[in-house]
Amino acid sequence: MFAIETYSVAIIFCIITMLCWGSWANTQKLAGASWRFELFYWDYTIGILLLALLFAVTIGSFGNAGRSFADDLQQADRDNLLSAFIGGAIFNLANILLVAAIAIAGMAVAFPVGIGIALVLGVIVNYIGQPEGSAALLFSGVALIAAAIIINAVAYKRSSPQSQKTSTKGLIISVVSGLLMGLFYRFVARSMFSDFYNPEAGKISPYTAMVFFALGIFVSNFIFNTYLMYKPFVGEPVAPSKYFRGSFKNHFIGILGGIIWCIGMSFNIIASGKTSPAISYGLGQGATVVAAIWGIFIWKEFKHAQRNVHTLLNLMLLLYVAGLACLIFTKL
Repeated sequence: MFAIETYSVAIIFCIITMLCWGSWANTQKLAGASWRFELFYWDYTIGILLLALLFAVTIGSFGNAGRSFADDLQQADRDNLLSAFIGGAIFNLANILLVAAIAIAGMAVAFPVGIGIALVLGVIVNYIGQPEGSAALLFSGVALIAAAIIINAVAYKRSSPQSQKTSTKGLIISVVSGLLMGLFYRFVARSMFSDFYNPEAGKISPYTAMVFFALGIFVSNFIFNTYLMYKPFVGEPVAPSKYFRGSFKNHFIGILGGIIWCIGMSFNIIASGKTSPAISYGLGQGATVVAAIWGIFIWKEFKHAQRNVHTLLNLMLLLYVAGLACLIFTKL
């Protein structure tokens, strides 16, 4: 299997994760207002599974590190395969709840609560599981990125004349989403061998873990997303038959969204072998601010905002860069 040999390359892989995780949602915008998120999400999960399998039989099967995908799968302990699968199911539920929270309470509530909790909890859980590097720098970086996420939410709320009022329901869903999002990564990291060049018996490679993680997402989607189609948090129920009436463009864009997200997740867990799960996860969750940058410069979401909003956005970017620097230097 392919493995990263230097810390600097691992950081580049984590940065690619941020770009992918912060960019995949653009495909949902491109899908158009007539294609409901619940329908888009089926293709999104298919895209994740397809790319995970492709990586497993290509870069996951050739190279000098670890084991090939077939050999790894043959020797894997069932508990480790199940752990990666459960991680996928947990992530899927967290992701769907986050979208629901945005629909109910708005981005200004859902993102700082949901992603803020996920960022802090995820780094703590993964650091406890595998403590590496300077804890002071790691948690300083997390604090700065969390502050950037909160400031972005404040800027969004001030710029939107139709900001939704905070509801108890939306807030609770945001909290639950954040707790789940902060826990899923540890299930995946726990299933993998930590030394990619000296794999432990029974543990699995990042490529095998990614396949079972993707299977967890796809299989659980028949429960979570099907329920959401019949009992949506916002809007009318969606008939499953509508999925099969979608255009080639609708389906292609959804699959592309899943592929983009899967590149980010795959690169993140590959990088964790040289960084640590806590550092990789922390850098990856900075994707929220990447998404905000898309909104600022490409979608022009703040074009008509007042000057004080632009001041907040500049402060957000400054804190974000400072937070990333802290995380990068955690193991240097």
